[in-house]
Amino acid sequence: MAAPTQSAGRPPRRPDELTAKVSPIMEWVDRFWRRVTEGMRADELWRSFITDARSSYRLYSKEVEQERMAGVPKAKHFLRLVGRFFWAVLEKLTPARRVILLVALVFLLSPTVNLNWPSHGDEFRAEGLFADAHFWGGLLMCALLIMEVGDRVVMKRDLQIAKEIQTWLLPAASPLIPGLQVAFSTKPANTVAGDYYDVFPRTAADGRTTYVFAMADVAGKSIPAALLMATIQSSLKTLAAAPLTLSELVQRMNVYACSNSQNGRRFTTAFVADYDPATRTMVYVNAGHNPPILRRRSGAIERLQAGGIPLGILETTPYAADSVVFEEGDWLVVFTDGVVEAENINREEYGEQRLLLVVQMGAELASEQLLGNITSDLDRFVGGAPQHDDVTCMLVKSVGSGQ
Repeated sequence: MAAPTQSAGRPPRRPDELTAKVSPIMEWVDRFWRRVTEGMRADELWRSFITDARSSYRLYSKEVEQERMAGVPKAKHFLRLVGRFFWAVLEKLTPARRVILLVALVFLLSPTVNLNWPSHGDEFRAEGLFADAHFWGGLLMCALLIMEVGDRVVMKRDLQIAKEIQTWLLPAASPLIPGLQVAFSTKPANTVAGDYYDVFPRTAADGRTTYVFAMADVAGKSIPAALLMATIQSSLKTLAAAPLTLSELVQRMNVYACSNSQNGRRFTTAFVADYDPATRTMVYVNAGHNPPILRRRSGAIERLQAGGIPLGILETTPYAADSVVFEEGDWLVVFTDGVVEAENINREEYGEQRLLLVVQMGAELASEQLLGNITSDLDRFVGGAPQHDDVTCMLVKSVGSGQ
């Protein structure tokens, strides 16, 4: 048998010629893929998908009654669950989009048939892809997706503006306070947060300069909590300018919060303190907030609990103040419940004891370094689990006057 020969007039391609043709295509594919994924690795994409899927499931399933009634077979209960879940999804759409979704589902779930239309006695047959019901179902799904994405883009833009405004309300850095190192950080569960923290100077009635420390956590998340957080910040800044004791200041904040709390449904936990550098004394009021941890240089632990109930519940409630005196080497750790209640994929909470352990191990560090240790340890613990609540932490270290 004769050996195969090359086609006449067509010399064999060299490897470098193939590379020259394939390389631009591969580069384009690589650029396209990086643009789609924003440089995320495959494992990061998978974790992001799992997080989004769990978040969506929680959004829809919280409106679905999942308990099986006595005497109802499992198969029937499962079908009921599917139906309720479907309605929970459907009711999130506008009426027009619900119709589009239903028509698209009918087309997608129908048998593979071509559609035929008669025209004035002469049969007009629509042949090929454009006559396939599945094609029209997919097209309607794409149209629905584009409309939903359009809404999401507008909402994301508005949320980004709200985030920028909220960033202006929160301090970028603490003022320089004699004898103290202060560090703080926050990580919202959504684009905007319901957590508030602040450190700012205040002029006392006798002309001395003291410093207000504040942390608040509004019930709920996202836009409603962020709006109420802004009113809490505004009331605190306004009242702090008046010659009030700390108890009077918090009581007036509570009166204001009660007028905006929807009969207590939008309450706010808060820790407000007034620090005098001259005496190293901090007067504080705890309004239902997680008790801040005062870690003494000796290693002893105290919790700052004096105060009262959260703001916005009962207008006439009193708030008691207490005070502590800082000594060199003491630490104050103020945090919201998003820190200690952060969960990993096994639904285990981070917990106050683990937070205390990190503080004890880093007691000799500067405030910024210890805060970095806490956030790193919290991230390691949580892993790929979704964040359920805003996470905010403030560290205050008492140092020598020259530090």
